[in-house]
Amino acid sequence: MSLISIISKDFDIAENLSENQLREVMVDAFAYLIDNDFPKLIQILYKADVDQYKLKELLETVEGSSSAEVIADAYIARQKAKIETWQKYSPKKD
Repeated sequence: MSLISIISKDFDIAENLSENQLREVMVDAFAYLIDNDFPKLIQILYKADVDQYKLKELLETVEGSSSAEVIADAYIARQKAKIETWQKYSPKKD
């Protein structure tokens, strides 16, 4: 399972994005949600299992980044962690 395939469950994104492009798209998406659909933002973060306490701490302490950037980075990091866990515990195919 790829990072794009996981994120595309919550967002309508192209499948051929580089990681930098993906981050830009996610920052824009979260900026939109912050301004226009906060309940959906909360729902997406909850569904992705982003740690709300860690996120709150990051939002209060990270300097030089917008809230949307901090949220996008936390969301992407959580999705990557899920992939690592799945790969670690999925049966190996020879």
